[in-house]
Amino acid sequence: MLASPGSRALRRLGAALAYRDFRILWCGAFASTVGMWVQRVAQNWLILTLTGSAFYLGLASFMGDLPILLFTLIGGVIADRHDRRYLLIGSQYIQMVPAFILAALVYFNVVQIWQILILSFITGCGQAFGGPAHQSLIPALVPKENLPNAIALNSIQFNLARFIGPLIAGVTMTALGTAACFGFNGLSFFIVIVALMSLRVKHLPPSTRQRMLDELRGGLSYVRHQGSLASLTSLAFLTTLLGFPLLTLLPVIAQDVFAQGVEQYSRMMAFVGAGAVVGALAVAWLGKFRHMGVTLLVMQLAFGGLVVAFSFSRVMLLSEVLLFFAGATLIMVFSLITSLVQLVAPNELRGRVMSIFMVAFRGGIPLGNLIAGFVTDRMSAPFVLGINGIVLTVIACYFLTRSHGVRTL
Repeated sequence: MLASPGSRALRRLGAALAYRDFRILWCGAFASTVGMWVQRVAQNWLILTLTGSAFYLGLASFMGDLPILLFTLIGGVIADRHDRRYLLIGSQYIQMVPAFILAALVYFNVVQIWQILILSFITGCGQAFGGPAHQSLIPALVPKENLPNAIALNSIQFNLARFIGPLIAGVTMTALGTAACFGFNGLSFFIVIVALMSLRVKHLPPSTRQRMLDELRGGLSYVRHQGSLASLTSLAFLTTLLGFPLLTLLPVIAQDVFAQGVEQYSRMMAFVGAGAVVGALAVAWLGKFRHMGVTLLVMQLAFGGLVVAFSFSRVMLLSEVLLFFAGATLIMVFSLITSLVQLVAPNELRGRVMSIFMVAFRGGIPLGNLIAGFVTDRMSAPFVLGINGIVLTVIACYFLTRSHGVRTL
C-alpha cells in the first residue's frame, strides 16, 4: 500500500526521529530547554524589577555566556577525548544547582543582582563543557544524510520550548511567583539526565592522543585554513552579536515602548518562538539540498530587514507579526550555518571544530547584549535594534556579492 503524500511529508520532516537514541535525546533536551526558557523569562523580569536597567540585562547575559569564551575550546578537546554522554550528564548537574539556589534566594526574598550574575556564570560553565559534547554527539546518532534534519529538529525542540516556556513562565509567575520558575527549571534537568543515561551509543576513544594544547592548535589551524569553515564561523559571530539583542531587549520594548508588563513580554517571546518553530520545520523538511549557502544569506538579509521594521513599529499587532517572521528567519540562519559546519567538519576533529564554532556563535551573544544594553541606557532600544538590523543586511549583501566559500556550499 502506497503511503499518502501527507505521511511521506511527515516522515521527511521527522527522518532523524526514526533513530531511537536521537529520539530519546530530543525528548530529554526538549524538557530541559522548556525549563531553561521559563527561567530566562523569569530572570530577565527579576533583573529589570531589581535594577530598572537594560545594562544589567545585558550584563547578566554576558556573565552567563562568558564561560563560553573562556572554556569552550578546552571543552571541545575533552569532547574529542572522552565519552561525550558522561560529559553531558556532568554539565546538567552543574546547571541544575544554580537554578535551585536562585529559587531559594527568591523564595526567602534575599536575592541581589550580584548573586544572579555569579549563578549565571556558573550555569555558563556547565554549558561551556556540555555544548561541544552535545554538538559532537548528534552525528553519532543519525546517518550523515539525515544530519541537517537532526540539527533542524534540534532547533525545533529549542524553539518549541521558546514558545511554550515563556507562556509557562507568565502563568507561573502570576500564580506561584518567580521562585517557582527557577525551581521548575531545576527539576527539568533530571529528565535530560535520565535520557542521557539510557542512550546506547558507544564511545570510541581516539587512536592517538597529543598534548591538549597541541590538539587545540590543530583544531584552530584546520578551521583557519578551511575557507568555508572560517567564513561560516565569522558569519555566526556577527549574526549573534547583532541579532540576539532583539530577544534581550524585548522586556524593555514591552515596558518602555508599549507600556506593558510581564504578560505582554511573555507573549512577544512566544511569537518569536512560534516563528522559530516554523522556520526550523522548513529547514527540517528541506534536509540536505543544493545552494544551502545562498539560502542562508538570503534568510539573513530578510532577518535584518525585519529587525529594522520592528524597531520602527509602534503597533502591537504589527510588532508581533514582525517578531514571528524574525524568529523564523533567525532560526533558519542558525540551523543552516550549524548544518553546513557539521557537514564540513571531519569526525576526528568534530569536537574541536564545533567548540570553535560555539565560541564564535555563543561569544557574539554576551558581547552584543552588553553593548546593546549599554547603548540602550543612553539612547533607546528601538535605536539599537534599528542600527543592528541595518548592519545585518549589509553583512548579508557582502557575503552574497563576495566569494568567501559560503554561497558555493
